[in-house]
Amino acid sequence: MTNYFRSNVEAMASYVPGEQPPRGTQVIKLNSNENPYPPSPAALAALQDIDGEWLRRYPEPFGGEFRQAASKVLGVPSDWIIVGNGSDEILSIVIRSCAEPGRKVVYPMPTYVLYRTLTQMQAADILEIPYKNDNVLPVAELIAADGAVTFIASPNSPSGHVVPSEDLRKLASELPGVLVIDEAYVDFAEESALDLVQRYENVILIRTLSKGYSLAGLRLGFGIGNPKLLDGLFKVKDSYNIDAIACNVGTAAISDQAYKNACVAKVKASRSLLAKDLKQLGFYVWDSQGNFLLTQPPQGNAEYLYQKLKEQKILIRYFKQPGLEDKLRITVGTDEQNQILVQALRDLLRVGE
Repeated sequence: MTNYFRSNVEAMASYVPGEQPPRGTQVIKLNSNENPYPPSPAALAALQDIDGEWLRRYPEPFGGEFRQAASKVLGVPSDWIIVGNGSDEILSIVIRSCAEPGRKVVYPMPTYVLYRTLTQMQAADILEIPYKNDNVLPVAELIAADGAVTFIASPNSPSGHVVPSEDLRKLASELPGVLVIDEAYVDFAEESALDLVQRYENVILIRTLSKGYSLAGLRLGFGIGNPKLLDGLFKVKDSYNIDAIACNVGTAAISDQAYKNACVAKVKASRSLLAKDLKQLGFYVWDSQGNFLLTQPPQGNAEYLYQKLKEQKILIRYFKQPGLEDKLRITVGTDEQNQILVQALRDLLRVGE
C-alpha cells in the first residue's frame, strides 16, 4: 500500500475527544466539560441578527471586533490578543511557530493529551515529566528540560488543580523558551496568571469561550501575550481563521460578563454538592477549580462504572492511560443531572458489593 504520510504522522496516534452523541440523543452528557447552561441571551440574539452580507464577504482577518471586546473585559490592549478557531488552534499555532525536529516541547503529566498530538505533528522532541505527589509541579525539572515550548494547564485537566502563581512566575523568569499557560477552565478558578503576560515577554495565556461561556460548538478561543511574541504567531495563522459568525457571537458573549458569572456561580455550587455526594458513596474526590471532578471509585472499578453508566445513557470520561486507569473524570452538570448520576452510581456500587 502506498504510504502518503510523513513518517511521524504515520507513527502517531490520533487525539481521541470525548464521545459526541448525535443531536437529539437523550443522554446525560458529562464527559467533555461542556457548560450545562445555555449561552448568553445576548449571544443568541447576535446569532439571530447575522447579516447575509457578512457571509458573502471574507471576515476581518484578526477578529478585530472580538479583540476590542476582550480587551475591555481583561484590561489589556487589543494588540496583545490573538484569536483562534477554538483555543486548540492557538495551541497549534504556537507549536507550528516554535517547534521542529531537534527542539523540545515539555509539559507535566497527566495533562491535556492534545499537547502530545500537536508536537508529534511537527516531529518535535517531546519530554513528559510526571507530576509529583499531590499534583506538585516539577518546577526544577521543567526548567532543566530547556524546552522551546513548555505547556502548563492551570486549572489542569483531568486533575482540576491550579498551579501556584509562584511556580508559574519561576518558570516564566527562568525558561528560555515560550511558556504557554493554558487557562481553558480559568472562569471556574479562584486565580489567573494574567499578570505574568505583562511582566514576561515569553508567556502566552490561552483562553476559550467553550467552558465558562457555553460556546463549545462555536469554536472560538484566544491567546494573550506580548505583541513581540504574537508577531511570530500571526505569521503562521491562517488568513481568515475566525469566521464572521463566531466573531460576532463571541463578542456578544464575552461582553455579557454578568450572565457568564451567574452561570459559573451555579456550576461551582453544583461542583461542591456533587463532590460531597460522591464522597458519601466512598469515592475519593480531588479538589477541583474546573467544571469537572477527578474521582476514584471505592472499588477501583472505574472502567466498569464508565461502561455501565454508558449503557444507561450517562456519559462520563475514562482515560485508559498510566495513573488514570482507576479514575473517572466527571463534568459538573445541572443539579438534576448530577443527582441522576449519583443515584446510578449508588445502584451500581450496591450491585458490586
